[in-house]
Amino acid sequence: MAKKITVLNGPNLNFLGRREPAIYGRETLKDIENMTRECARSHGFDVDFLQSNCEGELVGFIQAAIGESVAIIINPAAYSHTSIAILDALKMFEGVVVEVHLSNIHKRETYRHHSFVSERADAVIAGCGSDGYRFAVEYIVQHDL
Repeated sequence: MAKKITVLNGPNLNFLGRREPAIYGRETLKDIENMTRECARSHGFDVDFLQSNCEGELVGFIQAAIGESVAIIINPAAYSHTSIAILDALKMFEGVVVEVHLSNIHKRETYRHHSFVSERADAVIAGCGSDGYRFAVEYIVQHDL
């Protein structure tokens, strides 16, 4: 049985490709899912790829990954800057956690510069567009215990 990576995507990422393409690019979330699955599969990993606009549902996805996945890739989107609930759930997860942002949050509005999720993340990838998901898989391959 292949090891599993859970990939979580937060609010409004379901509108990628249409939402502010100058910031987030023209790729859709489905495009990113396909690329992430292909990359993970090439390294022998399965992927659960999920998206929710609801904080509580994201917490539930994290809890479901406990004991099931070796790693979580999370793009918490706006919840990065607001959600202690997501941070607390991630602290219960014992595997590798990689936080991904399509844009460079440090070149944007000041309120986007702080991420609660970063406190738990083993790595943070920002500003690399959809390649950040591939970089996250590569990081997991190198650091999975």
